Amino acid sequence: MALALVLTSISPEVGGVLVRGEKGTAKSTMVRALAAVQPDQLVVQGCRFACDPADPDPACPDGPHTDIIAVRRPARLVELPVGATEDRVIGSLDLQQALGSGQVSYEPGLLAAAHRGILYVDEVNLLHDHLVDLLLDAAAMGRSTVERDGVSVAHAARLVLVGTMNPEEGELRPQLLDRFGLTVEVAAPREPALRSEVVRRRLAYDADPTSFVARFADQEAELRDRLAAAQQRIGEVRLSDWALDKIAGVCAGFEVDGMRADIVTARAAVAHAAWHDRSEVTRADIRAAARLALPHRRRRNPFDAPGLDEDLLDQLLGDDDIEPDPDPEPPNPDPEPQAPDDNDDPPPNGPDTTPNDQTDRSDPADSPPEPPRQSEQDAPSERGQPVPVSVSEPGQPYRARLLTARGTGSGEAGRRSRALTSVGRTVGSAPTAGARLHFPATVRAAATEQQRRGRIVGGRLRFDRTDLRTAVTEGRESNLVLFCVDASGSMAARKRMAEVKTAVLSLLLDAYQRRDKVGLVTFRGFEATLALPPTSSVEVAARRLSELPSGGRTPLAEGLLCAAETLRWERVRDPRRRPLLVLITDGRATAGVDALARSRQAAAYVRSLGVDAVVVDCESGRMSLGLALGLATELQAEYLKLADVSAEALAVVASTRRAA
Repeated sequence: MALALVLTSISPEVGGVLVRGEKGTAKSTMVRALAAVQPDQLVVQGCRFACDPADPDPACPDGPHTDIIAVRRPARLVELPVGATEDRVIGSLDLQQALGSGQVSYEPGLLAAAHRGILYVDEVNLLHDHLVDLLLDAAAMGRSTVERDGVSVAHAARLVLVGTMNPEEGELRPQLLDRFGLTVEVAAPREPALRSEVVRRRLAYDADPTSFVARFADQEAELRDRLAAAQQRIGEVRLSDWALDKIAGVCAGFEVDGMRADIVTARAAVAHAAWHDRSEVTRADIRAAARLALPHRRRRNPFDAPGLDEDLLDQLLGDDDIEPDPDPEPPNPDPEPQAPDDNDDPPPNGPDTTPNDQTDRSDPADSPPEPPRQSEQDAPSERGQPVPVSVSEPGQPYRARLLTARGTGSGEAGRRSRALTSVGRTVGSAPTAGARLHFPATVRAAATEQQRRGRIVGGRLRFDRTDLRTAVTEGRESNLVLFCVDASGSMAARKRMAEVKTAVLSLLLDAYQRRDKVGLVTFRGFEATLALPPTSSVEVAARRLSELPSGGRTPLAEGLLCAAETLRWERVRDPRRRPLLVLITDGRATAGVDALARSRQAAAYVRSLGVDAVVVDCESGRMSLGLALGLATELQAEYLKLADVSAEALAVVASTRRAA
């Protein structure tokens, strides 16, 4: 991680760093410490956009810069909060100027503040999609353009994007992931000596921060000087044709998509050579750069974690070329001797920390109608007998059709169902004072009162608190998608269960792309199991699904009741997030006495909770009982055949109907 941050500091064109790792590994601490070792910058005095005196932006909103006075300032590290508004990121109308003097003035945002500096996003995987789009535009164009509220401004926004994330909370959109030049995986050390040293330093800092900082001041100054020297030297590093061919061969060997990997690897290799005071890129530089630039770009399955086969990397680099290699193991950029070598293999990922058991709960006061209970007579002797099970592997996931909750919600911004959210397109205004002022509506409300308030002709508008209007915005929300999967013997045929798992995996991929929370309930034999409590880690759900065995009877009622109980408690935890129950079954119920009747009672109970549901019918063969369709009717749910889960199948149906 230290090496990646150093390389992107030496050459901002590398494209920033994404740090993935478990909680409690000091990801944010190290990124914030990066600002302290950055060399100082020269900026144009009075320019809010940090123009370089040697090359000022000719289109700078504060320009044109003629009589330039250069001032020195520390390099900036600007933090972008996950809950930031669009106005705060790109800038907006200066309301004080607009309401006070009537002048249209632009107030710069965080992108302007981060120009020529570092923009840090903690928990970047939780960033709202509309902010991700803004970052993508800025990273691609190096400029930020604002066209809103009567403001038309474009300014330079060349920045180094550094993000940290915990993969357990969900993955990053592929478009944004590719924009990070380098990526690293971090984990807490397992060696007791290293762990005790971490604790020792933390306690020393808490006891006396000033003395602790002074203790490492000389090493920070040395690192700062080394960074400045590498930045000056990078233009002198030679990237030979041999090195370019090696880089191209490595990228082709890992089957990366596009050409960005080649470019980033080349830039990182040059920065690595400059960091180690070399005048030419060597095999060691290419290897170090590839380990950081390729893991998140290699071609992989949708739910595979980024990684790199270092044996293949060494094979592709080879050792038969005659090329000087003076430093096969580059030293650690951290001058502290006790720290581990950054070129060592990263530690393996920590254990799966997703909880498997639900926490203790107490019933809320307003509980729904009492669910149907299983009679003690519903316990046949077969319960004690072993049931043959099988495990089918899912196939390649496909693009699934969009499943949405009905109506308009008000949950967290996402990409699934319609909702009134804090971000999105403005659809109206409300007469309340909120976080996002609707300026045109406020002016219109005040305009009708000017004569009564005694405004003179040509004078300023007279505003009152009652004129304030808040923008009402409509967008998409994320949902809780709870999969309830029939894993009984009626589904146990290998091909059939494989098709079911492929469909669920495709829906999981869709949920991952739409930033949903997901949960997994399975039922087989005589009971239902909450295989995965609701979580944002879709990858864990995919792993649990792949390992799901099938066989035994069909306790459909128990599956529905387990899903209902899970949704009921999630509503207590997060009342704004609307649930969507996806029931995958053939509608059969064979566990216990009156199993089919009890399944219909359980469906009525789920319906009483007001849960939007989708029933995916897995029945196959010439004889159709239509049980899943009856279950969907009882649930008042959308009904789909298993083959209709595919978006391509839906497109074929739509094309056929249009042709007819």
